[in-house]
Amino acid sequence: MHIDILTLFPGMFESVLGESIIKRAIAKGALEIKIHNLRDWTSDNHRTADDKPFGGGPGMVMKVEPVYKALKELTSGFRGKGIGLRKILLTPQGKKLEQKEVKRIAKYKRLILVCGHYEGVDERVRGLVDEEISIGDYILTCGELPAMVLIDAAARLIPGVLGHSGSTACESFEDGLLEYPQYTRPAEYMGMKVPEVVLSGDHKKIDKWRKSEALERTSERRPDLLKRRK
Repeated sequence: MHIDILTLFPGMFESVLGESIIKRAIAKGALEIKIHNLRDWTSDNHRTADDKPFGGGPGMVMKVEPVYKALKELTSGFRGKGIGLRKILLTPQGKKLEQKEVKRIAKYKRLILVCGHYEGVDERVRGLVDEEISIGDYILTCGELPAMVLIDAAARLIPGVLGHSGSTACESFEDGLLEYPQYTRPAEYMGMKVPEVVLSGDHKKIDKWRKSEALERTSERRPDLLKRRK
């Protein structure tokens, strides 16, 4: 997968992309990420990418011109249409990002992520992208953080990125349930013991226990997931 990031703050991505799973995915060649400063597509000496909103109001609004020019240049000559390319605007007004959406997005060969900022983006920007994504019902300073979340979630689903082929299959939300409790050595610490069934070596019993615990945990913490689950 190839990901282009359009941002006004390129430095925000350095530490995230240079650590852990994403770093390994890039090193393997399974993931390629290019960060682009939107100010490179401005036309004035001050590299202005925002302006006061028409009609008045607080804050500044991201301009449409840099985004239009950037998208036009980055998509020029691109032959992968349809499932090949997806242009996404990260914004609170977008579709809420859930695991099923991550799975869909991870199938694209190329993503272009537009990071909103300030009080929002010029409405005309919305007509330049394929969809809008939000990571939750709260307000952030910028779209860079949601872009990082999306990249991390999608990168995990790229074949060969994770060390174990079943690593994603048992995680929270994969089957509509929260993940079951996990334990590791030591079997007892400061009076806190690992359940005997986990230590039994009986994989059928362990599997049954894990499914039961996942259901119980989901029922207690996220009953809304059970209502949506067939």
